[in-house]
Amino acid sequence: MPNSIRTTSNIQTTTNSTPATFKAGDSVLCPSVGFAAYKLFNDKEYDCLGFTLNSKTYHYRNDGKVSRDDALPSLFHDTPANRQAIATLYNGSQSSQRTVIDITEPNDNEVIVMSSFELSDIACDLESAAVVISDIGKLLALIHYEKIEPHVAISMARLTHDTTETWHELLQSQLGSIKETLAMTRYGKEGSQ
Repeated sequence: MPNSIRTTSNIQTTTNSTPATFKAGDSVLCPSVGFAAYKLFNDKEYDCLGFTLNSKTYHYRNDGKVSRDDALPSLFHDTPANRQAIATLYNGSQSSQRTVIDITEPNDNEVIVMSSFELSDIACDLESAAVVISDIGKLLALIHYEKIEPHVAISMARLTHDTTETWHELLQSQLGSIKETLAMTRYGKEGSQ
C-alpha cells in the first residue's frame, strides 16, 4: 500500500456568541492599523467611535466594524487573551520568523546577528577581490617572464592600477561597515584602548 499523507482538522468553536460592543474610553486593539493599544473616543462629527494615530483618525461603529456590511469586526478589547490571539495569528504569518544558524563556540559570550544577504554580500566581495589578486599575480608573472610585449604590459599595468584602486575602495567600504558593527562589541572597545 503506498504511503499516504494524513491531515487532520482542528475546529474550534467559540462559546461566546454575543458580539463585542465598544464605547468611548475603551482600550482596543486594531491589528489592521498596528499592534499598540488605542483609546476610543466619541467622534461627534461622524457620529461614531474613533482613535487617532499619527494625525489620522480611524472610525468604527460600536460593534467594532468599519461598516455594517463588514463580515468581521476590526476592533478587539485590549485583554491579555486578545493580545495573545493577535500575536499568534500575526506572528505565524509575518516574515518576522527567522531561521538562526548558530556557528558560535560554547565559550562565545558575544554574538553579532546579521542577515544572510549581508553575509553573502561580504563573501562575494571577498571572492571577487581574491580573483582580481590572482589575475594580477598572473599578469605580473607574464611581465616577469617577458611573455607579453612592453607596450601591452604598460596598458595592462594601467588597467591593473585602476582595478586595484576600485577594489581598494570597495573593500575599504565593506571593512568600514564591519568595523562599525565591531565597535559595538568588546572587540571595538579593546581596539580603542
